[in-house]
Amino acid sequence: MRHVHEIQVGPVAFRVGSEWKAPVEALASLYAGYPAPEGPCDFTVRLEAEKPWRRWLKPAVAIRGDYVLPDAAPMPLAHGLLAAEMGMNLQMALGQKRYLLLHASSVEKDGRALLMTGHSGSGKSTLAAILGERGWRLMGDEFALLDPATGLLHAFPRAISLKNGAISVVAGVADQSRLGPLLVGTPKGSIRHLRPKAEALARMAEPARPALILFPRFGRDLTAEVRTVGAAEVFVRLTQASTNYVGLGEIGFEALAALVRDVPARAIDYPDTEAALALVDELWSSL
Repeated sequence: MRHVHEIQVGPVAFRVGSEWKAPVEALASLYAGYPAPEGPCDFTVRLEAEKPWRRWLKPAVAIRGDYVLPDAAPMPLAHGLLAAEMGMNLQMALGQKRYLLLHASSVEKDGRALLMTGHSGSGKSTLAAILGERGWRLMGDEFALLDPATGLLHAFPRAISLKNGAISVVAGVADQSRLGPLLVGTPKGSIRHLRPKAEALARMAEPARPALILFPRFGRDLTAEVRTVGAAEVFVRLTQASTNYVGLGEIGFEALAALVRDVPARAIDYPDTEAALALVDELWSSL
């Protein structure tokens, strides 16, 4: 690759290469302050032209690397930063074997972790981002890394992917210098990334014990409410949120079963961010 940037995020190191300069420059700017890996990288992402002439003529970025989805559609070069982010997600989802991966956001306070997972649009990224601006340590957004041997959650504080309406909500409370470029016209609408606070990066080697699992649901017509969730439903929801649960076999089952058995879980409905934050404070103070 002509242009390369390497970053360490929690316990995982990435090498991202590109045939174009712009995506790597954007990635390096967004991830300013992250350490460089001290050893070989765990995963490699390559941003390549789908066809040789597509490097110059209507440039289209194909996401490749150690693990690939053969039918993944190329993206316009203007979305090269998003392609790099998706490439790192893809490597983790398909290749991570050490940790049980949960598609979830996580934040930490006083050594205990709050885990939030739900469908796209449930607001977990927005909640995690705002909590990270209000005294919590952001541990991760796209993936939560559960160590099957210890039951600890390891930080993976990648840049938070904010979509559409969440962009203005979070931009109103976060330092503007930590926001990446606005990407419009992506398959998920407008996207802008937020780099976590410096404290989250400085402490990304510190794991935390899971203390609460939340299943948030956002809807402007919903009434703020906390609902109990049975253990069987929690287990099923978490298996659906995991990309490598089946691949880890018995180890993954035992890790997930222990998480469900030992950590309380609740579902919350909320019509706006302030209502959600109030519910989180109420639940956290009751632990």
